[in-house]
Formats: sequence, structure tokens, C-alpha cells
Amino acid sequence: MNQKMHAFPDLTFRLPEWVASVMPLADHVFRDDEEKMRLAVMLAKENVRHDTGGPFGAAIFDRDTGRLIAPGVNIVVPAHWSGGHAEMVALALAQQNLKTHDLGGDGMPFCELFTSVEPCAMCLGAVPWSGVRRLVCGARDEDARKVGFDEGPKPDNWIDEMEQRDISVTRNVLREEAAGVLREYAEGGKPIYNARQRRSESN
Repeated sequence: MNQKMHAFPDLTFRLPEWVASVMPLADHVFRDDEEKMRLAVMLAKENVRHDTGGPFGAAIFDRDTGRLIAPGVNIVVPAHWSGGHAEMVALALAQQNLKTHDLGGDGMPFCELFTSVEPCAMCLGAVPWSGVRRLVCGARDEDARKVGFDEGPKPDNWIDEMEQRDISVTRNVLREEAAGVLREYAEGGKPIYNARQRRSESN
């Protein structure tokens, strides 16, 4: 008797094709926080311009060499994946690139996560498990909430919680520039895709 087996899709995701065309050369050295954040913000802006996802960008760097390890952009809608936030994509690509699940493990570079907007509740939870040792943010949580994004239930003392885990946090790097990408996205009528928001509106 033949039994039909379940068929499930493979779990795969890809960066939008345009990302490769805007990346610096592999040997480019990023000199400071502003230059690194400028890349994250540019990724967010280009993601909006190309209509390939939400207004969020991120990147993982090797602090000591100033080299880019992995970029990330928000791909929630095109990937049909609620977890496809820019930080999650950058972390996954960095771990694949360095062939480890722990970016803070033995022999790993000092990894920094730069994100155009402070992490939402999901991405904040992923940071300690990823192994990154420094988190640098552009726009603030309230900037994202102001245009309608649901950042989830984050503890008020999340920075202290990160630092207790030896993850340093720096905020407000190019904040206005990063917040401007959020406003541009919202003013352009792009989708604010909070599942819980849609559910509450239909009640």
C-alpha cells in the first residue's frame, strides 16, 4: 500500500539581486561607526527604492579589521517569512560565511551588528544567541513605532540586559538619516505589515 508522504518546501532565502551591485569591494576597510552605519542605512534606503522589502538594513563587521562580514535587508514580504528582518538576515549570512552558529566562539573575529533601526523584540532576542559582541543602532524604537511598525514587547532595560551579557550597545548613530528612511517608506504608502495590527483592525 502506497502512502503519500508530506512534501514541504526547502527553507531558503536570498538577498535581492541589487545588493551585490552596491556593496563595496571585498577589501574595503570601514573606518568608523558612521561609515559602517551609512552602509546599513543605504541598504534600507535601496530596499525601499527597489521595492524589495521593508525600510530596514543591517550589516555585520569585523571590528578589528573594519571589514564587512555580511549585509542584511528586510525581506519579510517577498520571502513570505515574518522572521526576515534585516538583522536576522545579516546574522544568518554571517554565520554561514564564517561557518559557525556562534559568532562569539573561539577563533571568531570581534563581530559588530550595525542596524539602521533598534532591534524589534524578535531581533533583540536573537542578538545574545548569535554571538555578536557589539550592537550599534541608528533610528530609535520610537521612530519605527511612529510610522506604524510594531516593535513588540521589549523590556525597558534592554540595554542593561545586553551589557550584562558583555554586548555593548551604541545608539543614535545617524539617527535622523535612518529615521528619514522610515518616514519615506510610510509616506510612500508602502505596506506596514504587522500581522497583529491587521487582526486587531478586523475585530
